[in-house]
Amino acid sequence: MKGNPEFMKQAIELATGNVTSGRGGPFGAVIVRDGAVIATGVNQVTATNDPTAHAEVVAIRNACAAAKDFSLAGCTIYTSCEPCPMCLAAIYWSRMEGIFYSGTAADAAAAGFDDAFLYDEMKKQIGERTIPEQPLLAERGNESFDAWRKSAQRVDY
Repeated sequence: MKGNPEFMKQAIELATGNVTSGRGGPFGAVIVRDGAVIATGVNQVTATNDPTAHAEVVAIRNACAAAKDFSLAGCTIYTSCEPCPMCLAAIYWSRMEGIFYSGTAADAAAAGFDDAFLYDEMKKQIGERTIPEQPLLAERGNESFDAWRKSAQRVDY
């Protein structure tokens, strides 16, 4: 896998511009298919009061809207910083084929964006996590899955 520095420069410029414009955090992302940019995104967490509006997630939403498809197979993402666990999961769910990043998680942590605790939480058993979790109405937990399996309108992903 070989990245294109021009796409990374664009992601970094988006991130820096997002900060200097006062619109949001220092993160930008560019999604590329067949050598062309199909979507971009910048961090919009504080601008939209949406904790999921990380640059990568915004770019994925924009790319899927442009492609009119939930799959971004054949795409690569260039992101100004190593993806956090949420963004990494979103990239995997979108079926992208490659990730290029500039800054590291350690760089982000040094700037006040430390997601190491999230990686640690994921490794813990459910009963040991910081936010309590427990099943409720487990006997009904498969109703929606049963309906899904029987649905003629089902679109597998």
